[in-house]
Amino acid sequence: MRPCGRRVDSGSEMQPRWFELRGPAPSARLPYSGDMRKERSPTRSALSALCCAIACLAASANAADDPAAAAMIRETGWPAAWFRPPATARDLGVQSFSQSPFLDGKNLPPVEDRLPADPIVLEPYAEPGRFGGKAMITQGDSWQFFNWEPALTFAADMRTLLPNLAEGWTVSADGRITTVRLREGIRWSDGERLTSDDFIFSFDRIWMDPDMSPVTSRLILGGKIEKIDELTFRYVFPEPNPLFVNFLAQRHDFVDPEHYFRNLHPATAPKEAVDARVKELGFVTWMAMLSALRGASIEECSDVPTLRAFRLVGRAPTMLRFERNPYYPKVDRLGQQLPYIDSIDAEAILDNAEVVTAKAATGQLDFAAYTLRTQDIPLLKLGERTGLIDVLIWRRLHTSDVVVQFNFNVDDARLRALYWDIRFRKALSHAINRQEMNDIIYFGRGTPSQVSVHPTSRWYRPEWTRAHIEYDPAKAGGLLDDMGLLDASGNGYRDYPDGSPLIITMEFLDFETPKGISMELISNYWRSIGIDLRIKLVDRSLQSARAQAGQMQMSVWHGGRVTDILFPLTPDWWVPRTTGWWASMWNDWARYYQTAGRIGEEPPAIIKDLQYWTDELRTSTNPARRLEAGHHLLQVGADNLWTLGTVGLAPHPVVVSSRLKNVIPNGTWGWDNRWTMAYHPATWYLEESAD
Repeated sequence: MRPCGRRVDSGSEMQPRWFELRGPAPSARLPYSGDMRKERSPTRSALSALCCAIACLAASANAADDPAAAAMIRETGWPAAWFRPPATARDLGVQSFSQSPFLDGKNLPPVEDRLPADPIVLEPYAEPGRFGGKAMITQGDSWQFFNWEPALTFAADMRTLLPNLAEGWTVSADGRITTVRLREGIRWSDGERLTSDDFIFSFDRIWMDPDMSPVTSRLILGGKIEKIDELTFRYVFPEPNPLFVNFLAQRHDFVDPEHYFRNLHPATAPKEAVDARVKELGFVTWMAMLSALRGASIEECSDVPTLRAFRLVGRAPTMLRFERNPYYPKVDRLGQQLPYIDSIDAEAILDNAEVVTAKAATGQLDFAAYTLRTQDIPLLKLGERTGLIDVLIWRRLHTSDVVVQFNFNVDDARLRALYWDIRFRKALSHAINRQEMNDIIYFGRGTPSQVSVHPTSRWYRPEWTRAHIEYDPAKAGGLLDDMGLLDASGNGYRDYPDGSPLIITMEFLDFETPKGISMELISNYWRSIGIDLRIKLVDRSLQSARAQAGQMQMSVWHGGRVTDILFPLTPDWWVPRTTGWWASMWNDWARYYQTAGRIGEEPPAIIKDLQYWTDELRTSTNPARRLEAGHHLLQVGADNLWTLGTVGLAPHPVVVSSRLKNVIPNGTWGWDNRWTMAYHPATWYLEESAD
């Protein structure tokens, strides 16, 4: 592999060069290869030892040995340790451990008895921290401030999988079996050991239970889980599923504390006892109760054991209170048990962006990012002058902050035919002044682009991001004229060839990215070429209902799921394979695909071809074949403009208080990489206590 030296043409010196990194997969290591370390316990079964040996033979180059990753390390200044499997205490010769004074006198076992047999050592961005302090955040940022702990995780390159709760894994040659080996001695926050039974319960009683999950994800369809021993288990699928490990790493909800939830599920507890608990907590069904407990949405969630760095200890209507998990399984290189921070107060103001922005700007929050927007940067920078906060400019992962979605399955036959005409899609694309949008909304610091894979992806080609993005209203008008869409009525707007008015309604949820202001601009651009676009802001519940029902004529969302973590599993911008509350493009074709034609609408031949290639992308055990499949989807997408992108890789503000340390200044913000997971928020610390 070679690093790519070409820069994305962003028109801004603020565009970091490392967004350029791309190239083929490392030849010596498949993305799903694992590294199971030699067993240190005399109790391991012969079968587990064999699995470990096989994995050790399969292990090869670390991500940091990849030239692209090495270039990324140079460009970002991030620790090289973030690109390779984590070192353990034994690897680094750490022989003694210490705990926060916060835990003194709490009648806990000694810290070394609460840690795994060989704990992971996390490398901080700058330096080992100090214990203590209370952090102030919002509920929304609790998802990032102390991130999730799945079995596997991913490197900072957003391409390479790494061990986490698991010390290693293997994928069978046919891609059907994924075997996972957990680290010895990891414990839940109540002191109970993490075992295979926890993963088995979650898979069988949550993911595969028809009452809890009425629609089984195609990514695990037909799967089952088998116990090998207390620390080793395997997922078995009826067809090749070699990239299931990507899903396992990106999702946190593949493991639940079996010892807690087994008393609340009718398959593992007496129905009378479950019904009594449902009634006690005020729910109608046990499914709603479990969802609430797993989602930390009721006060009783403080009883639910966790693997995260902080455990919920109290919930009020406007505040969630967390304290450090005394059994958190990771340490720093000094042997200090992480996290450094002792407690967190998280305000429940998720849906009020203005309040969050004001609090962040005035130093009332130690960390704020989830609700902040690009347009907040000037106000936040004013707040920075007080010395109370630092405004870090990360880069949003979205290759397009706003992606226009045509509903190809819309009930209106004339509108459907219009959308299917490539001339119409090209016309609307050429009518969008993306550079002006970049200047107005993003201060010129984004990149005009169609939605495509992220520049760090092995599937990336820059020409796909530039397909039909030139601002050319004359060309757009000519294409519409060729279609017979003329202004027959003389009101300034185009009509159908039969003279009836052409009106399109755009419904959207103004959430996460600047969709509202973007649609104001786009509606003006399209009206200038005679398209009467009516924009309609909807709330989340209406968005979900109308999108799933296929009732939206047009909608927008942001272009995530574009890295090597999620793109090969969920190429949803390029092929109808799933429905969603955020997606309105082709739900009837997706249902046909999901159900093998039982429901939905049979798609055209070109769409069936794409569905074939997405199956190849997900199920092939040959990396070269997966590369070919992904390239095909992306090329066809660029040629056909299934969606219209606007501006991507936009600046995203991350506000930290002046006392919060070890937060990187230049991260990538997005769902694919779970916002901060690769940057180890457990190593963030407060320079002085705020008690």
